[in-house]
Amino acid sequence: MHDYDVYDNPLIVRYASKAMAQLWSPRRKFSTWRRLWVALAEAERSVGLNISSQQIDELKANIDQIDFAAAEAHERRVRHDVMAHVTAYGEVAPLAKPIIHLGATSCYVTDNADLIMLRDGLTMIRDGLVAAIDGLAEFALKWKDLPCLGYTHYQPAQLVTVGKRATLWCYEFVMDLREVERRLNDLKFLGVKGTTGTQASFLALFDGDHAKVDALDQMVAKSFGFDEIHAVSGQTYTRKVDSQILATLGGLGETWHRFGSDLRLLAHEREVEEPFEADQIGSSAMPYKRNPMRAERMCSIARFLMAMPAPMAQTAATQWLERTLDDSAVRRLIIPQAFLAADALLQLSLNVIPGLVVNPAVIARKLADELPFMATENVLMAAVRAGGDRQTLHEQIRVHSHAAGARLRAGAPDNDLLQRMKTDPGFAAVDIDAVVDPKKFIGRAPEQVMAFIANEVEPIRRRYPEIRGVQREVRV
Repeated sequence: MHDYDVYDNPLIVRYASKAMAQLWSPRRKFSTWRRLWVALAEAERSVGLNISSQQIDELKANIDQIDFAAAEAHERRVRHDVMAHVTAYGEVAPLAKPIIHLGATSCYVTDNADLIMLRDGLTMIRDGLVAAIDGLAEFALKWKDLPCLGYTHYQPAQLVTVGKRATLWCYEFVMDLREVERRLNDLKFLGVKGTTGTQASFLALFDGDHAKVDALDQMVAKSFGFDEIHAVSGQTYTRKVDSQILATLGGLGETWHRFGSDLRLLAHEREVEEPFEADQIGSSAMPYKRNPMRAERMCSIARFLMAMPAPMAQTAATQWLERTLDDSAVRRLIIPQAFLAADALLQLSLNVIPGLVVNPAVIARKLADELPFMATENVLMAAVRAGGDRQTLHEQIRVHSHAAGARLRAGAPDNDLLQRMKTDPGFAAVDIDAVVDPKKFIGRAPEQVMAFIANEVEPIRRRYPEIRGVQREVRV
């Protein structure tokens, strides 16, 4: 039952997916601890310790039989979470109780479990990014030829196309994907290292046999799909890993904030809008409103995510010698919430992107207001090529432009600059409509979209062929 008397984390109850919430759940964490204890016992038995197959079987049979209440009671008594769960595991696996956690220190389960969950979380983020890139590329391709106003300083500038603008968003997602892939490729296991990273306890277990200790390390890592182990460590893996991963997630926040901000600006212009459902209410006071709720939420959560890297950088910078425990609480807070926030942003993206609405009529009206001014140089060149005097024609255009601008500022509904030039004998030899065709002002925008998709997106699609056409529902 929902408990309405305690605080709810909005990332769990409103924003992130169930899959990401489950990844960072107590059940996933503590069952992973138990799988690590099983893997350790199996590896120790394989290299010669007196551990029976019956003990291994008992551990395996009880991986998911977690008595959380018992573990919590033990922790209140001993003030140590790992030992509390060692005790709770031993209670359901009494035959194996003597060999649970044999030779290990707490960070054997805590750090290795974190690395497993970091890998799984990054994989989920990677797959969501691939889907977002695929969706934005489809959008860019569809609208690659539609001219629209480009903006610099949020002032009308040279024309672009709707599709070309979408590639700007998509390219930043591509860059983020590369960073996530890099973090996944670089992720290594801690393995079995002992209290100060020297593996002294395991060396003692194997009577000084270094080869067996090395074999144990490799066997445990491979049982969880890790090909590499950190070259050296103290009791923990270097917190630089956390800092680098959080920096990558923070970078995703930058991309989502920019994407959401652009959507909000375009919604104001009514050129491109996020999906708006049939029964959706935009404002409690103004029934006509179509507020860009999803884009605003995107910016809000992205702002939270962008703040997450700093505590991890500070934690990495302040670790003392072989280990200190001041990293524990902050990591419990920051790492899961950063992944939940990134996942929430992905859910938003995969809801918004497939439903983006383009309004060509609005775009055309804006072009009709601004393009005549931008096209004056082209009209001037065409008139000169037809035999006109450049200086005289320049002055005529200046006069017409100022008059048309003054008329617009006075409230005129349209820009009559082209009509003024059409009725001016100085431009009689110029097909003004042909000269000011918007498609003549978009440069190589359509070709750039095609090249971007071919060079940047298609290789991603080939690497991840199973992730296409993904769409998500957004919870209120």
